Amino acid sequence: MKVGGLFAGIGGIELGFKKAGFDIAWANEIDKNASITYRLNHKHKLFEKDLNDLQTSEVEPVDVLTGGFPCQAFSIAGYQKGFRDDRGNIFFQILRFVDDLEPKIIFLENVKNLVSHDKGRTFKRICSELEDRGYTLKYKVLNSAEYGDVPQNRERIYIVAFNDKNVAERFSFPKPKKLTKKVTDLIEKSVEDRYYYRNSRYYEQLKEEMKNRDSVYQWRRVYVRENKSKLCPTLTANMGTGGHNVPLIIDEKDIRKLTPRECARFQGYSDNFKFPPKLSNSALYKQIGNSVTVPVIEAIAREIKKATDV
Repeated sequence: MKVGGLFAGIGGIELGFKKAGFDIAWANEIDKNASITYRLNHKHKLFEKDLNDLQTSEVEPVDVLTGGFPCQAFSIAGYQKGFRDDRGNIFFQILRFVDDLEPKIIFLENVKNLVSHDKGRTFKRICSELEDRGYTLKYKVLNSAEYGDVPQNRERIYIVAFNDKNVAERFSFPKPKKLTKKVTDLIEKSVEDRYYYRNSRYYEQLKEEMKNRDSVYQWRRVYVRENKSKLCPTLTANMGTGGHNVPLIIDEKDIRKLTPRECARFQGYSDNFKFPPKLSNSALYKQIGNSVTVPVIEAIAREIKKATDV
């Protein structure tokens, strides 16, 4: 089955579907830096342009249309304007592709808060728009730590819509899997000095409170927060800009932030995934924070394949 990806980022959804045995026909991404990383790791066609400008006649028809559409409009951290926000209105661009390409399956990913946004009206609208087009929907909130065997606390809603009700009835979301990986399993043994916090004005307080090497900490404006679940907190797009979103650890040498490679591991990317050498770390942190947890996508994609292969 062929897959076309909207809002591809660095290609986490495409990579998950590819690992599950799907063929990726094309993808679309507007961000210049993310597109550089995408092309370094994927060989299929990437349309680097605003989705509003991408014509459905330009792309090959596909069986599965995917999209991790912009979540800022619906997230707790954002302004929660929803469909009044331009980033929320992008959902109707997805519908343009649905109407013209008529994919058998639609796969969407977004923040957990999408379900409760605007007292549930936003999510109800999304569902009704797809149902009015003849799709049967299945959706569920999955945590990466419970379904991807990666020690990151990342809850996202996954929506899978089928134009064949029988296929929809055969589909089930994957079952939880035991978490075998620990935070320390993903930490590099030796990193450059620039990642250490020795020169930070918060260093003394961090040093006093950060004691456990198997925990990930965060500076929360006026105090140090330890993630006592022994999981990495949800990685965000702005974790490379400083402030309270930066994941911090203590290693054999001292206190430091996670490297881009470590963050990629917490999203389930293998070390074979390539980073463009000329991109800044801040760009890489943004790309990884905006991405998806690849093993979770792969697990869902395998269930989709199982339902369609009957």
